[in-house]
Amino acid sequence: MSNMLKSCFFCLFILLLTVGCKNDNKQDKEVEVPELIIDDEPMSLIETIEDAYNKEAFLSNEAVELDMVISFGGKERLDAKMTYLTNSTKGKIELKDGSFIYYDGEKVFHSPDLKNDKAARFDAYTWVYFLFFQNKLSDQGTIWSELETSELNNKMYDTQHLSFEANTGDAPDDWYVVYSDPETHMVEYVAYIVTVNKSKEAAESDPHAIGYSNFKIIDGVPFAQDWEFYEWTKDGGLGKVIGKATLKDVKFVTTEADTFMVPEGFIEK
Repeated sequence: MSNMLKSCFFCLFILLLTVGCKNDNKQDKEVEVPELIIDDEPMSLIETIEDAYNKEAFLSNEAVELDMVISFGGKERLDAKMTYLTNSTKGKIELKDGSFIYYDGEKVFHSPDLKNDKAARFDAYTWVYFLFFQNKLSDQGTIWSELETSELNNKMYDTQHLSFEANTGDAPDDWYVVYSDPETHMVEYVAYIVTVNKSKEAAESDPHAIGYSNFKIIDGVPFAQDWEFYEWTKDGGLGKVIGKATLKDVKFVTTEADTFMVPEGFIEK
């Protein structure tokens, strides 16, 4: 074999060796990619409802102000301008006749001229709870049943039963049955009992339901402008309409230092 041929074989050997070393170095430098962990746990019904009602945007505002007219049995029950902190800790109800109801946490105060003073605590807490209901589903002390489906007015709904731990709120024996649309997750009906000023047994003998409709979007948050109150039973569903409420001029507001300041001479209830 000639020296020139030997030299060619030697060069080829060196070239292959060099390429092999480069490939080995590439393999050594490969970075191991961590396994991507995807959390596919679905949201609970409560979370989907709160998401549908844009709870985050709701709570980003300080307070809500609105006018509400409520009637039962064809008679006006209440006509008032209402102002509530979105965290529900304080509220003010200014009735059309000039009387007032305030609440601050667990304390309720009313002006001496309030005509229906026996209902002061009921009015202080009930209407705001119905108003903010869809954004209070995960409040501390709430207890939820397993998700079910139920038929109401010839429509199938996602349903869950809500009750409360002892010493939660002003009426921990109250309970609710929430009917939400399976596709939109909007709450269309809520069955309930009210135990303020009555026993749980008496309340359960006369359960009611509220229907929400005519939603209006206020700064990204839906509010039902029309409410209807019904007779209701678990087996029979909705009965006759017994009351109505109309909301107007709903808006988010910033409060003043004296917005919830209880005037002197008001009576604690």
